[in-house]
Amino acid sequence: MTRVLDTPAAPTANRNPRGFVEPQVWDRQITLLTRDHPWDMVMANRCFGQAIAYLITAMEKWEQGLEMGCGPLVDIAVHGFILDTVNYRAFCAKWFDGKFLEHVPEVTFKYDGTVERTARIIEANGFAVDWPLWDRDAMRCSPCHPGSNCH
Repeated sequence: MTRVLDTPAAPTANRNPRGFVEPQVWDRQITLLTRDHPWDMVMANRCFGQAIAYLITAMEKWEQGLEMGCGPLVDIAVHGFILDTVNYRAFCAKWFDGKFLEHVPEVTFKYDGTVERTARIIEANGFAVDWPLWDRDAMRCSPCHPGSNCH
């Protein structure tokens, strides 16, 4: 007798982070990341794409108490975008109903699996997860303030 197990289908990753950022803003972020970090364009594109998937997911899941937080590697691209305040403010206004998604990191890191959990939330939200970038920090840390809606 053959038994068929029900296996949940893998989430379909059909959302492209590039669709959430104007092409000239995307190119600017890649230029800034390669200028400020020892990354080539491939690494900068990978990290910035994951940063956008993370930020959009944080906006869409706001007030759900998910305590999302990325690891230090993806966070480099998040911080780079936040520092480009004019473009980050416009991005937030467009995708977060006119609001500004603040970044309030905790001073100490927590080692509770937040990074891996966040990657799974992003994946379930329809984005492809670049697992090598997330696995690097999966169990290490996240600076997300416990109990907050931080990103």
